[in-house]
Amino acid sequence: MRLPDLWHRLGWWGRVLVIAAAGRLITTALLLAFANAQPANAWTGASPSYPDFASMWDGRWYQIVAFAGYPSELPLTADGHVGENAWAFMPVYPAVVRVLMGLTGLDWAVAAVIVSVLATLAATLVFYRLMLLVLDESTALFSVVLFSVAPLSPILQVAYAESLNLLLLASALYLVLTRRYLAALPVVTVMCFTRPSGLAFSLFLVLHVLVRWIRRGSTGDSVRDIVPPFALAVASGLFGLAWPAIAWGVTGSLTAYTDTELAWRSAYIGHGHLVPFAPWYQGLSWWATHGLGLPGSAWWGILGVAVLVALATLGLLSRPARRLGVDLRLWLASYLIYLLAVFFPQSSTFRLLVPLFPAAGAFAVPRSRAYRIGIVLASIAAQVWWISIAWRVDGYDWTPP
Repeated sequence: MRLPDLWHRLGWWGRVLVIAAAGRLITTALLLAFANAQPANAWTGASPSYPDFASMWDGRWYQIVAFAGYPSELPLTADGHVGENAWAFMPVYPAVVRVLMGLTGLDWAVAAVIVSVLATLAATLVFYRLMLLVLDESTALFSVVLFSVAPLSPILQVAYAESLNLLLLASALYLVLTRRYLAALPVVTVMCFTRPSGLAFSLFLVLHVLVRWIRRGSTGDSVRDIVPPFALAVASGLFGLAWPAIAWGVTGSLTAYTDTELAWRSAYIGHGHLVPFAPWYQGLSWWATHGLGLPGSAWWGILGVAVLVALATLGLLSRPARRLGVDLRLWLASYLIYLLAVFFPQSSTFRLLVPLFPAAGAFAVPRSRAYRIGIVLASIAAQVWWISIAWRVDGYDWTPP
């Protein structure tokens, strides 16, 4: 049987899984190469095994959650501020890993990698179906290639919650685009306790409802049609606030969750309160002054934010992005607004871009063979760069993934 015939007989799910598996094998080879050269560090000995190498960094925090839960008293630094603690890490992923450990007897590192890889393979299948809603079959399949070799794809096969969150997010987007809002409710609920995503998804749904209302004259939507997505938007917003509320209830501190998150940026700008839309200005100003030694840090912060907003706007309005349709672009815009509002730019920000995964569909639109080969090779090279600067531990490492 000829290879093209075999490829066709695999079916859509077989073709997608072959591409997904190939992407994971490429990333595994890269991670193994870095693991082999990894010196002893705070998490592993020299040249650790793949599971040990893949469960460093925040993987240890998820392990703490899985075995010890969350503190009822917030740890304080020497100067009386809330220190880094487990409340920054949501419970669904460590709970799933702990269940697998109980069923199989596997240790944490192996079980965590298995959960992440299986979730990634499932997410890739859902991603393909999502892309088929807006792209032709060939372009959708190439978007799977880009999804599978994306610069941040190594995070999908380590002991982090991103892979499971990606599966839930892709499923929720698919259900919203196919107007199955009630079915999306349990998915969104679990998603909100996997990674911080409820508020961004709520904003997306509000914009989705607004667009449907504006277009009701041509689509025939009635008030009754708008109620389900609006109810889902409200639920997503409430679930997005639920984890901070739970942290408040357990610790007695209204700001337990936000103080915990702010502890990770205190090494850069010191302790303070969360001021919406200030972190990127603060961060870019800090990087200009301390990272590059540039004068006039305040102006660099303002300029940096303006440039990023302009680039994001141009990207969302570009011809390839328009192929994604209105709803997926609304999600991209909503998540970017959420990032701009609350997150502080540092090396871990790259990982926070993973929920922008529908953008792979826009990058898949050009059909030039040279372009497609080039973007795949560039993506793999970017994986090497990210592992080198963020995942690999080099002495006192201040670039966490």
